[in-house]
Amino acid sequence: MSYTVLARKYRSQTFDDVIGQDPIAQTLKNAIKTDRVAHAYLFTGTRGVGKTTMARILAKALNCLAADKPTTEPCCKCDSCLAVNTGDDIDVIEIDGASNNRVDEIRELRENAIFRPARSRFKIYIIDEVHMLTVSAFNALLKTLEEPPSHIKFIFATTEPNKVIATIQSRCQRFDFNNIGPAAIAEQLKSILKKEKIKYEDDLVLPLAKMANGSMRDGLSLLDRLISAGVEPLNASLLEQYLGCPNSEKICNLIGQIGNSDAAGTLAAIEDLISTGLGEVQIVDSLIDYMRDLMVVKSTGPDSKLVILTEQQRKRAGELAEKFDIAALIYNIAALEKLHWAVKNSETSRALLEALLLRFSLSEHFLNVDELLSQLKGSSASTYSPAAVKKKVPRAVISPPADQSPATSHEPRVMSAEPSETPASCDIQSIKDRWKSILKLLGPGTGGLLGSAVPSRFEDGILTFEFDTAAKAHIFERSGRIKQIEALLSKEFSTNVRIKFEIAAEQTQTESGTTPPNTGSQRRNEIINDPAVKTVLMGLDATITGIEED
Repeated sequence: MSYTVLARKYRSQTFDDVIGQDPIAQTLKNAIKTDRVAHAYLFTGTRGVGKTTMARILAKALNCLAADKPTTEPCCKCDSCLAVNTGDDIDVIEIDGASNNRVDEIRELRENAIFRPARSRFKIYIIDEVHMLTVSAFNALLKTLEEPPSHIKFIFATTEPNKVIATIQSRCQRFDFNNIGPAAIAEQLKSILKKEKIKYEDDLVLPLAKMANGSMRDGLSLLDRLISAGVEPLNASLLEQYLGCPNSEKICNLIGQIGNSDAAGTLAAIEDLISTGLGEVQIVDSLIDYMRDLMVVKSTGPDSKLVILTEQQRKRAGELAEKFDIAALIYNIAALEKLHWAVKNSETSRALLEALLLRFSLSEHFLNVDELLSQLKGSSASTYSPAAVKKKVPRAVISPPADQSPATSHEPRVMSAEPSETPASCDIQSIKDRWKSILKLLGPGTGGLLGSAVPSRFEDGILTFEFDTAAKAHIFERSGRIKQIEALLSKEFSTNVRIKFEIAAEQTQTESGTTPPNTGSQRRNEIINDPAVKTVLMGLDATITGIEED
């Protein structure tokens, strides 16, 4: 006797048996109870979620010979039910849309539809992968589909509903089948293993269910492959050996090395994974999945129901999540997704993978610009130490000068606000001559914000600054540092100094007239001259190496 695969052997037989599609099953049952069964249905969803199975169950419910009328509980024992299960019923015609997609075949279907069923209440056409029909074939079906004989029912199934023309969809009741959750798949796998009397370990079922990607049929097919290996009890190590699933412990080790900022350990962990025969794409996919779990655990706690993990895995995930912050995990997931497509088409995929993961592990050397700005703006003592920034957000647009060593570039810089020993004469020319030194006296935060302004005149104790845009003047006015500047300048020049701001004349004319087009070079200049960018550059003695806009 030939072997029947698990996906066929344990195919759902009634509405209540269908896994993960309760709302659809309940709707169809209510339609049968109230005698409101439509003449055409469109079942959509990914592979293996129960579309064809639900179509067969509906056909059995409508034609079950053990009942006097359509029933929500087909007997599954009468000739009609048994024939539907095997696909041999003369009144329930299953058609593969991929191989019967021509207009001539649909015309033949339409001509045969006028004949009444041989023994059942309804003649039911189940067309699988209906999106494969040609436009001409769809059009040939329209009239029959809109006004079918009373004894005809159509059930269409497709994985790509967008390819089904709108005139067909509008004549059907559409049901969208959801992907089945890993927990539901895991419960079904456990039930089948018990019925098959196959020994297994608990750490097997959940990873296997997650590998199914929402498809019950895929989950059962994977289980079939493991059972065929002839090893008992089934355990998680078989997933790596027979199904190519990355070892979860090795993935955790790799993420742990990244979290510990251990560059050498990260490279060794990558080598450990690749040496088992895994490809770079598989490693990237596994890292995305696991870092997503860490992101959820970090946001909601290790007991969250949003992650499907065993108790031991939850504990490990909680420990690993402490090594990262949420911003870093978000960045890592996005960067890995971009790498996924690059790795597929690159001949140096391993180098790309290693480079990105090293960037993750060395993220402490990259500064979070937002936090840097907040420290600079909030510093009242004009003292700044870049080493104080420890958040692991691996994102940077600046780098220290090439001739400056890292140790030198990270030393704290202390700005003195003491006046010079010899008070200078206070006039506009002397202020302009000493403007750079004055900016340094103001410190990196205030000096950076004021760096885009130019002292234009000094009259009656009022020093006027010109900004090239009104936006920059507004930013500085909101910074709340006017009194600080006035106090420092008054002390520096031994006279009472007040300041005010104006917009450059040529800029005012431009704003009142037609705005010139914003070219790429103009946009770059605007970014470089932005007060916030200047603050960062002055605070780190850095240079801009690249500009990226989201």
